[in-house]
Amino acid sequence: MTTVAPPFHRDRAVHGWILLKAISDAGDAAWILAIAWSAVTAASPAIAGLVITAGTIPRAIALLVGGVLADRWDPRLLMIATTVARVGVLIATLVAINVSGETLPLLFAVAIAFGICDAIFEPSSTSLTRQLVREEDFAAIAGVGQTASRIGHMLGAASGGVLVAWGGLAAAAAANAVAYVGVIVYLVFVLRARYPRTPAPPEPMLRAIAGGFRYLRRDELARTLVLSLLGLNLCVSPAMSVGLALLVKYMGAGSATLGALEATFGVGAMVGALVFVRFKPTRPALVGFVLLVVQGLAVASFAIGIVPAAFATCAVIGLTAGAASTLLAALFMRTIAADGIGRVVSIQKLGDDGLMPAATAAFGAIAATSLPVTFVLFGGAMSVYMATTALRWRRR
Repeated sequence: MTTVAPPFHRDRAVHGWILLKAISDAGDAAWILAIAWSAVTAASPAIAGLVITAGTIPRAIALLVGGVLADRWDPRLLMIATTVARVGVLIATLVAINVSGETLPLLFAVAIAFGICDAIFEPSSTSLTRQLVREEDFAAIAGVGQTASRIGHMLGAASGGVLVAWGGLAAAAAANAVAYVGVIVYLVFVLRARYPRTPAPPEPMLRAIAGGFRYLRRDELARTLVLSLLGLNLCVSPAMSVGLALLVKYMGAGSATLGALEATFGVGAMVGALVFVRFKPTRPALVGFVLLVVQGLAVASFAIGIVPAAFATCAVIGLTAGAASTLLAALFMRTIAADGIGRVVSIQKLGDDGLMPAATAAFGAIAATSLPVTFVLFGGAMSVYMATTALRWRRR
């Protein structure tokens, strides 16, 4: 049965879900920090790196399977099941710490288990989001949701340091478990899909996974959105991670400047994400891709190499990232077929997970020769690609 959703600004059920999801994101950020800290204090940097990346391969497999399950089954029930599993992992972690302390096998097992749970949860979350609000409110839920999530991650990372200093990994596990219990209660008793969808027909798992790739091959706009989001992450993320740290060193500044630059980007992204909650352009694809052209030019402008210009650039990158992601996320939900969105999300995230380390390593390798040239290459490549994409979809 279809239930008509109220306008987003009056939708208390969705507002509550966004708030609770942000609290859960804060718990995740604190938990990830705790895992990383426990790993680096218990072993060598090489082993710590293995712990942090231990879930990569299982997560990749689980992403593809999770996309199929999200298209085939009730995404809300999948989210409940995976969240219950995460609470189980956290409780098992608390028991193991009490019995044998923070051991490396425990850290490896927890990293793998959480990677699998997250991979199944994420496609289902996008699928359910599409069923919660009216189509005209896709941008609103994307923008407000992204802003709340970003705030949650920032607060969680800050509180994670306090939790670890006070009670170690056990304190972070307990806090995250409490947040997840809140998510479970809300999903079970409050949140309901308002707009049912026709699920994907049952078929063998490998054929269903291949069906996601076939869908992208057939649908040009869907393929363009996935490639654009992938290109955005591969060009901007290395510049804003290792690139920004190298830039601060290049300018002769210190860690306080790095923190201020990252905060400038974060505030800009939150403001940008909220712009199109209220204002809805008639050609969202064109506006979104043009914003990404500007973002690529901003990345290239890091080559100027002076502190005031770097702050201005971080503000522009943040604003355009937030605004474009809101528009393109709404277009993504509106464009992708209801019985294929889980698999498309899983493919997009798999691309990010698989190619991001290579892109970051490539940025660092080129930057060893010339940092300004590296910014120009990455930013210029992004601008050229997004400009050609904007021209192709200028009427959408």
